[in-house]
Amino acid sequence: MLNNELQNSISAGEQERRDVLKRGNRFLGRVVACNGSRATIASLAEHGETSLTELWSVGRLISITVGKNRVVALVYSMQTPTHDWGEESDNVFRIEVELMGEVHVGPNGREEFSAGITQYPYLGAVAHRIRAADLARIYDTGKSDTCIIGKLTQDESIDATIHIPSMLSKHFAIVGTTGVGKSTAVTLLLHKAIASDPKLRVLMLDPHNEFAAAFPDHAVVIDTDTLDLPFWLMRLEEFAEVIFRGRTAVPEEIDILRDTIPEARRAFKGGQDAGLVRRNGERNTVTADTPIPYRIADLLAAIDERIGKLDGKAEKPALRSLKMRILSAINDPRYHFMFSSNTISDTIVETIARIFRIPGDGRPIATFQLAGIPSEVVNSVASVLCRLAFEVTLWSNGGVRILVVCEEAHRYVPADPNLGFVPTRQAIARIAKEGRKYGVSLGMITQRPGELDPTILSQCSTVFAMRLANERDQAIIRSAIPNSSSSTTSFISSIGNGEAIAFGEAVAVPMRMKFDRVEERWLPRANGVVAVQSEEDPTTIDLKAVVGRMRAIGAQDASQAARAHEDDAHWGQAPVAPPERPSLRRQEDPGQRDSYVPPESDAYRSDTQRLEPKEALERFHQMRQQVMAKEAASAPPRPAAPPPKADHPIKKEISSIRESLIKKPLGGFLRK
Repeated sequence: MLNNELQNSISAGEQERRDVLKRGNRFLGRVVACNGSRATIASLAEHGETSLTELWSVGRLISITVGKNRVVALVYSMQTPTHDWGEESDNVFRIEVELMGEVHVGPNGREEFSAGITQYPYLGAVAHRIRAADLARIYDTGKSDTCIIGKLTQDESIDATIHIPSMLSKHFAIVGTTGVGKSTAVTLLLHKAIASDPKLRVLMLDPHNEFAAAFPDHAVVIDTDTLDLPFWLMRLEEFAEVIFRGRTAVPEEIDILRDTIPEARRAFKGGQDAGLVRRNGERNTVTADTPIPYRIADLLAAIDERIGKLDGKAEKPALRSLKMRILSAINDPRYHFMFSSNTISDTIVETIARIFRIPGDGRPIATFQLAGIPSEVVNSVASVLCRLAFEVTLWSNGGVRILVVCEEAHRYVPADPNLGFVPTRQAIARIAKEGRKYGVSLGMITQRPGELDPTILSQCSTVFAMRLANERDQAIIRSAIPNSSSSTTSFISSIGNGEAIAFGEAVAVPMRMKFDRVEERWLPRANGVVAVQSEEDPTTIDLKAVVGRMRAIGAQDASQAARAHEDDAHWGQAPVAPPERPSLRRQEDPGQRDSYVPPESDAYRSDTQRLEPKEALERFHQMRQQVMAKEAASAPPRPAAPPPKADHPIKKEISSIRESLIKKPLGGFLRK
């Protein structure tokens, strides 16, 4: 075992042979009632002294001597019969305990702890303070590859250890109300996990953008600015969630997508799609869920083709409505990470390698920041990521082990089956039920276990229960703890910050412990590695810049839009909205946070995607200058006092061209 203090404390305990009946030593009281799982102990405080009573407290373990064995019991309640206390008189009080197991001599001749009880306490049996050696035996997992995560609350000289492989193989959960230290506990456990298993890859769904600071040397940060998650990776239900913006889907439009998406997939012409859609010279079965790339332009073309047919007039309103939904989604700058120019080619290998850190380059953790993703598509993104995690481990034949950590897990798998997104629930449930067979684990972090799907929570074999104030949440955790230690949660509403009751596969018995402090540089922080410091105040803040960021327009784009506004006003034309931000091509630097450079070429640009703002404005000015130059070259020289005459036919033609260019909206020049 990694805890060297265990052997030292056991040796010291074996030498501890004191008279248990000697006052002021280890004697505390005697058993006055026992029903098989619980017992009542009576004790006496002479002359109002508290030197012995201070050894009793809720949540502490005590020993009851029964022959050669020592029964271990947990204190969960205590009181005086008269509910008062005499300062100068003897005070009798009673302590309610729950029997946990016993320390006995094993087959090898050494003392060991077992959860079962062979000899129950008899009336009058002596109860006393537990030995440090027995305390160490109780929490010893009996395995060599354990990790120290903190100290026991009852005795801080003894390490609190867990078995990391057991915790990961059968999933784990951390529950606790806001502010008790859940994020710090997650940081500590993940650092221990990646240190114990070099093959482990961690995908963290981070809705508050706070874990980027927790793993500065072991993680990459993925957000909407640094992510290319191709829309064609989504299944039909996930894609429908995007274009319907979280609202109830229209069945007629879903049926149209089910028919047109396979056509768009088959129409995709790339360097390697021939082997994807054809096998042995015949067309392979391609469905709306097949992960084959396709272009939005091909999907819209298929819809337009159906609109143009003479038959099927009844479905034309649904076709037009669906087309407008798709156009609205792809023109929304918030969805740029799905519909950028980088997502129209077969980049599934690069996407999986980046998200799941394969090979990883020394950074096995990917913190997926969900705060910048529109709320109506968060469920779709989570569904794609969880589904890919399972499939990658399934088809890698054990070569990759992935841990998916879901912060605020009740958002993805709520207890109410009518809430949430069905594909996300199915993807997470599949990991919970079958993941351990293939090497994918689940970590559920929530402050409301009562709102979490009980089926998912029941699959988490190791639970760290921190302070919970809600009675329903406490009942959920109480039902998850084995019956022999259900009283452990009777004090869960009052434990301190950083404390937890750990129970399940990774620990020997339910353990009240306090997590180790995390280094200052590893503490989770919202909004990045360090808190944002600014000299601005409400009197000097630039609201235009704030609104520009709210509209997903960068400072450079905003200035270009302002210049475009001035140009349009000069030409007598109404201002137009600025074009979308330019697409980015990813270029990863393993030693730093991912950096990005503009694409080197535009070999393919969808007809639904716009040019970069600078390029669009330059093209507009070039065309305007060409018209003006052509007009100047063809116009005759002006006399000093020109007599009135009819317009020249050539000049009239050029003027009409100029007027058409002026009246044409700028959006026409933004498309290629």
